[in-house]
Amino acid sequence: MPHMIWKGAISFGLVHVPVQLYPATQSEKVGFNLLDKRTVDPVGYKQINKRTGKDVTRDNIVRGFEYEKGKYVVMSDDEIRAANPESTQTVDILAFVDAPEISFLYLDTPYFLAPDRKGEKVYALLRDALKSSGKIGVANVVLHNKQHLAALVAVGPVLALNTLRWAAEVRDVDELKLPPEDPKKAGVNARELDMAKKLIDDMSDTWNPADYHDTFRDDIMALVDRKIREGKTEEVDAIEAPHESRQSADILDLSELLKRSLGRGKEKSGTKARGAAKSSADDANGDDDDSEDAASPAATKPRRKSSTATARSRSGTSAKPAGSSAGASRGASRAATSKEPATRKRRAAA
Repeated sequence: MPHMIWKGAISFGLVHVPVQLYPATQSEKVGFNLLDKRTVDPVGYKQINKRTGKDVTRDNIVRGFEYEKGKYVVMSDDEIRAANPESTQTVDILAFVDAPEISFLYLDTPYFLAPDRKGEKVYALLRDALKSSGKIGVANVVLHNKQHLAALVAVGPVLALNTLRWAAEVRDVDELKLPPEDPKKAGVNARELDMAKKLIDDMSDTWNPADYHDTFRDDIMALVDRKIREGKTEEVDAIEAPHESRQSADILDLSELLKRSLGRGKEKSGTKARGAAKSSADDANGDDDDSEDAASPAATKPRRKSSTATARSRSGTSAKPAGSSAGASRGASRAATSKEPATRKRRAAA
């Protein structure tokens, strides 16, 4: 259970929904500590007075607003809360807007809101009304002594509060050199656009966040485990600079690049289809004993013999090995039969 970081109410019109605020995310980033390489001891962080260079204890640290260069107005947390107590305890909804209207550029940090003080019914009412309308609430809220713009969103059974960036915090795209939005003016022809759309269609899938993993973190943790097993926790290995594995971006022919990408997608889908077909065929021809041996490399050879035997049996030939007595007798009779015409020819010539 995450730690509650805020308690207040959602307010719109005359309606108040008592809620508790919880973090909706948890960090899975790879964290490193700073160490003294001579002793592998942790290197601490010291808070010092920048003018005197002396250490400052936590009890002596206060907040200050710089109103002129080097001049501050000192304020405590209680003074900050008392300046506008209503805003610090309320998710104040300013308007309801259609969800697609808010760009991803404005999304910042998500939180969960849970009902508080027997507010389950009004909480459910607001959640279900947001779902039915397809709207999200745009609100003001003060968190960590800072006012935020926020979006109130119904996500399944929970109300989520996602802080938003202010308009002034999102840079204007006019600062960038971008190609024209008109495809013709950007030099993109209809054929290239069709191939790009086809590539997007081929790579389209349903969104499932569990399908994606932080492979960098996984590799770092594997490296940590390996160094622990090898007893090299305090050693630094010399590593050669990795070679560039990706194909360079020297291909200037966009049509050729799109063709290669489409071919690669078809090749992958074809491989998957062949793999599925082969798996289905193996399941149809296999028996219970094959399933037990499938994981063993040694099971490959017997399976190939079995496939050959199956082919022979379909052509009317026995599936028993050539070394068996029945196979040997049939081989001898076939040899005798093949020699019989030659004997008759020699007799006739005589």
